[in-house]
Amino acid sequence: MIYVVMCAGALLLIIGLSLFLYRDGLHRHSVIPSSPSLKKALVNCPLCGSPLASGENLVSRIYRPMTVPDQRCTIAGCPHCYPVCGSGVKRVCPVCGKTVPADGYLIARLFNKTEGKKHVLITGCTECCKH
Repeated sequence: MIYVVMCAGALLLIIGLSLFLYRDGLHRHSVIPSSPSLKKALVNCPLCGSPLASGENLVSRIYRPMTVPDQRCTIAGCPHCYPVCGSGVKRVCPVCGKTVPADGYLIARLFNKTEGKKHVLITGCTECCKH
């Protein structure tokens, strides 16, 4: 009887230890990095989907003064797709799925939150928002 209790205790100890190590391993090898500098490296261009390296920026224009919470914004592209599209790179609108020409751009809204953060909402492109 004592051997059964000892085996059950050892089995529970092994299971608990393996769950703890498995959970700890998931946190250490997470796909999304935890440092802010590494998170910036995971930004993709909304037009062509190319990952932006550190130092690469989107070409965009923001309209109205910065004091308002909602601004109109246009996004022309990244160094991979604007002003000249690289080989194998396609400029596609994330809203309508149409191909955006080289002189086209995305139309977006830029929201300035009170905490200092910014949020961009893409509403379309020059092909699907022809007003």
